[in-house]
Amino acid sequence: MDFNLSDEQKQLADAVHRFIDRSYDFESRRAAYRSEAGFSDQAWGALVELGLTALPVPEAQGGFSGTAVDMMVVQQELGRGLVIEPYLATVVAAHALKLAGGQEALLEQVAGGEARLAVAFNEPEARYALNHVRVTAKVSGGEGRLDGRKVVVIHGAQADKLVVSARTSGADADEAGISLFVVDRHAAGVAVRDYRTIDNLRAADITFTDAPATLLGTAGQGWEILEATADYAAVLLCAEAVGIIDALNAATLEYAKTRQQFNSPIGRFQALQHRMVEMFIHAEQARSITVLAAGRFDEATPEERRRFVSAAKARVGQAARAVGQEAVQIHGGMGVTDELPAAHMFKRLTLINTTFGDVDHHVGRFARQPGFQQAA
Repeated sequence: MDFNLSDEQKQLADAVHRFIDRSYDFESRRAAYRSEAGFSDQAWGALVELGLTALPVPEAQGGFSGTAVDMMVVQQELGRGLVIEPYLATVVAAHALKLAGGQEALLEQVAGGEARLAVAFNEPEARYALNHVRVTAKVSGGEGRLDGRKVVVIHGAQADKLVVSARTSGADADEAGISLFVVDRHAAGVAVRDYRTIDNLRAADITFTDAPATLLGTAGQGWEILEATADYAAVLLCAEAVGIIDALNAATLEYAKTRQQFNSPIGRFQALQHRMVEMFIHAEQARSITVLAAGRFDEATPEERRRFVSAAKARVGQAARAVGQEAVQIHGGMGVTDELPAAHMFKRLTLINTTFGDVDHHVGRFARQPGFQQAA
């Protein structure tokens, strides 16, 4: 496996990097998340202009057929800038549309930045069990009517369309009987409660009451697409976390060079140097496992994909927590204030760890994969 980025991927990373440096400063981000919309239309337009919304979309729908590695490159840079626009939610939902097929027109709108999407997979009391589906759907032909409630739908209120998991047959926790639907957020029977999360993104609780929906794929056979979409999201979250960890390490190093104690920069103290070395090691390990998961994602079998994704999400979650806590301690009380970017980075890393499965969840999932017990 070649771990080197191609020239095109390096150029893409440089383009996103320049956008962050020139146009996405900390104060602009603060103004955006405090706005009624919760993000900046201008920043969203810049992402579209850079071709990022078209990147994962198939060429036949006006995109670039970007790979998981291409998306990893983008997410690392967006993580470094703590970008709050609904990009991740949109491309994850677009991945479900690609896998299911039949939504070419909507994918064309995604590529052109005309449509924003979100996935509504989480339900009350389900924790990380995506097969725990109590939203019900009645299907007739290719159309459905949904009833039930989804919670913590990231950028749900900012989306034009929602990809929703619902049960058309079976018991609450069965994988069989789950179907996926596309729902217009503004449709009758769709009630949205929008709120800000602790990392200053937006999420929504969404209630469906006989809401009209369009079936994706085959009724009752949506589990494989649902699981693959969640794994895709997990890989992109790992990449975002790596970008944030890099930025947090850089901010901590700079702070240690300037903060004076006993008439000397605290960065000269050997104890803190050792801790910052540990932070760097965590960053490199997180980067390596993320590159592996992204590099193998597109060609892996479902069993391999689960192993790579869970290994990455678990290790990145461990690194994020370790680096975040060390950074806050080295910054002292300033490390948890709203005025310092380090606090916002730590909050985002914390939420990434709890999105689509935390460390414990993915360690357990990894251990349940075929061959683990024999190898152990």
